[in-house]
Amino acid sequence: MRIRILIIGAGPGGLVAARSLTTAGHDVEILERAPEPRTEGGSVTLWPGSIRILRELGADPTDLGSRLTQLEGWSPEGEPLMKVDLLRAERKYGAPSVHISRRDLVERLVDGVPVRYGSEVVGVDPDRAEVTLADGSTVSGDILIGADGRNSAVRRALGKEDPARRTEWVTWQTFADVPLELVDTGRSLVITGEEGMMGLTPAGPGRVLNWFELRTGPGRPLWLDEVDPIGRLKEVFGDWKGLVPEVLSSVTEMQAFPHWRHKVPAVWGRGPTTLLGDSAHTMPPSLGQGTNQAIEDAWLLTRSLGDLRGYERTRAKQLRLPARLAGDEIANRPGRKMPGGPMSVLYTWWIRKSSGYLSAMA
Repeated sequence: MRIRILIIGAGPGGLVAARSLTTAGHDVEILERAPEPRTEGGSVTLWPGSIRILRELGADPTDLGSRLTQLEGWSPEGEPLMKVDLLRAERKYGAPSVHISRRDLVERLVDGVPVRYGSEVVGVDPDRAEVTLADGSTVSGDILIGADGRNSAVRRALGKEDPARRTEWVTWQTFADVPLELVDTGRSLVITGEEGMMGLTPAGPGRVLNWFELRTGPGRPLWLDEVDPIGRLKEVFGDWKGLVPEVLSSVTEMQAFPHWRHKVPAVWGRGPTTLLGDSAHTMPPSLGQGTNQAIEDAWLLTRSLGDLRGYERTRAKQLRLPARLAGDEIANRPGRKMPGGPMSVLYTWWIRKSSGYLSAMA
């Protein structure tokens, strides 16, 4: 049966939901507050389950990003600690792991999807699946999906007042063309120490995402109001070896992204209204789960329109472990030497464990 579905928010999760629901034959409309596609932000890693979902929807972004073949861990002294063979997961699950800029991903997802930009929602009636816009008009559907991010207006209207909380970690990141030996390769490097983490990942033809993560907070070094973040990063990470000095000497600007987390509720909707992505379960980026879990939401939601609470309970169960581990920032702990073979097996298991889609397809 064809039904009308209203989606609030045109981020990756909302766009994937629109594609999936339209493919299933439904009448879908997206309302987005921004005047144009929201392409701000750095980049994301899409794991094999997400790539397979996007392939099914005709939106495979592999050609726009970098296919990752190996994840390497190093110490601040330049000692190799581990190597994870990502091709093992690619062979097992039939799709690669891809690192891609948010801009490229959104532009691929929005292609052919009708979005009403400049539509700010100022009121939500979750029991009627109806919203009021800033111009005074109302829009309604048979189902209302809140995909409007961490500060979701739909979530507030549902009375879900558990706000996202900062984890005291902040990511400072930028795109650059150095180090040259990583450009257009499939190697992703992470260097972890007591001070924090530095990462380097190819993010599409000719560029690398460079990022630093460290524990901070108001009044501490490198908080959001830092006047000279690069200078302070040099103070914190300046004595690290390997590629770190080269990166710090080459960057001229960086963006800050504080880490947030939500407690994942057992259910997060009511009546004909539900949520997906950060609206329901914001989590830090340290395990690369946020966008992937929003895509997983969209995939299952399309198959659960007759049982929205069932969709929420299933996703809450699947999300519990990824959300807890990401919220605990386990990826930012100082690394130790680990054998590559067992780590590759563990990582392959983790990719499936964190994906309801791959688990269902097994």
